[in-house]
Amino acid sequence: MKKKILAVVLGLTLCLGMTGCASWDRAVTDMKSDVNGGMQRTITVYTADGKELATYKGKIDIGAYDGGYVKFDFNGKRYIYYNCFVESIADID
Repeated sequence: MKKKILAVVLGLTLCLGMTGCASWDRAVTDMKSDVNGGMQRTITVYTADGKELATYKGKIDIGAYDGGYVKFDFNGKRYIYYNCFVESIADID
């Protein structure tokens, strides 16, 4: 039943998404990412003085949080970085 409801919601979302509105297109992309467990991304983490700490590439589910940290799941592990700068580049095609 849950899958049927999700399919109907996604179907309606896709139909309405054909209106060409950029904000709607972004919302559809966000929903696809949530349903599929992330998007193909490159995430680079930097220290406050600009030094690169780490880079991750692949299917990554990342959350937006206030409070000075970023949290994401990658290859079955959860990463949490505090007080860092994070660049996330997603392939949305």
